[in-house]
Amino acid sequence: MSSLAKVTVIIPSLNPDEKLKKTVQGLINVGFTDIVLINDGSKAECEQNFPSPEEYPCCTVINHWINRGKGAGLKTAFAYVRKTRPECLGVVAVDGDGQHRPEDVFACAMRMLEENKIILGARNFNLPGIPARSVFGNKMTAFVFKFLCGIKITDTQTGLRAIPIEYLDTLMAVKGDRFEYETNMLLAFKDNGIPFAENSIETVYIEENKTSHFNPLRDSYMIYKQIFGYAFSSLSATAIDLALFTLFSFLFLSKFSETAEAKFICTACCTVAARIISSLYNYFVNSRLVFAKQTGAKHTMLKYYVLVILIMLISGASVGGITILLPEGTKEIIITLIKAAVDTVLFILSFTLQREWVFGGKKKK
Repeated sequence: MSSLAKVTVIIPSLNPDEKLKKTVQGLINVGFTDIVLINDGSKAECEQNFPSPEEYPCCTVINHWINRGKGAGLKTAFAYVRKTRPECLGVVAVDGDGQHRPEDVFACAMRMLEENKIILGARNFNLPGIPARSVFGNKMTAFVFKFLCGIKITDTQTGLRAIPIEYLDTLMAVKGDRFEYETNMLLAFKDNGIPFAENSIETVYIEENKTSHFNPLRDSYMIYKQIFGYAFSSLSATAIDLALFTLFSFLFLSKFSETAEAKFICTACCTVAARIISSLYNYFVNSRLVFAKQTGAKHTMLKYYVLVILIMLISGASVGGITILLPEGTKEIIITLIKAAVDTVLFILSFTLQREWVFGGKKKK
């Protein structure tokens, strides 16, 4: 048995047209012999477009009797393969609307087998003729992934994904049932130390991608909700820190500003007090919600508070030093705005170090 015969192609499909059978035939033509399709609650009139076992003996159709979403369809297929394909080496998820050329699916599958890592089929969005919503959506998501999550992926919405069998159990535990599942899957690569690479594929859009079931409002909201959830605790902790600093400054700064040295010490103390309280909140949210699957509390808390002290000292010294240069009688709100500017810069540094060092995922072997 060839190695390609031990690769299962997975095609989730909702209300397909005649292109689905053409996609299946193209996959068969390049050598795939095991294809699992998920009928995700399609309309009765569309069921004839699924390949029958008589016409396509290598195909298996699994039915969701109601629409559950693409993520749920992929999980159903992953579970089916794990249960019924003991010799399977990996799977390749493919869209059934003809947007993935059989040759590209073959290339991703073979590279997966050679390198034993997840291979993502990456489209080139700089080419002419690509729908504007696809260009904007993919480039924006790629930017957010790189900045907030530290993951460099050029095509975050690709449906062509070749996955070694050993990672299916981990990916089945990833949250999400609709299009957000594919985004959460990418985040899981880093959190679980799963190696991946991108393979360039031809960019194909048929009829301006009209057959896509991607809902721009609902599904974009779900995708970005998950991504920004990765940064929420740091942003909210910053807001708490800023509010507490403003309160402490209002209560104490006017009473201890006789000299420049006193103003400096008072400002630094307000910074420290606000940071201690906000850091406790930040650590709790990060350890329990954002990075819940990472290493133990003692290990992360030690590193977290080393970082907190470092950022706190830089913030206090910077704000205090600038405050000395301000004229007498400067309003507290001006000092708060200065602190906000300083902490905006420090937020980027703090978030990056938390993501990579404090709560960083498992390192690749």
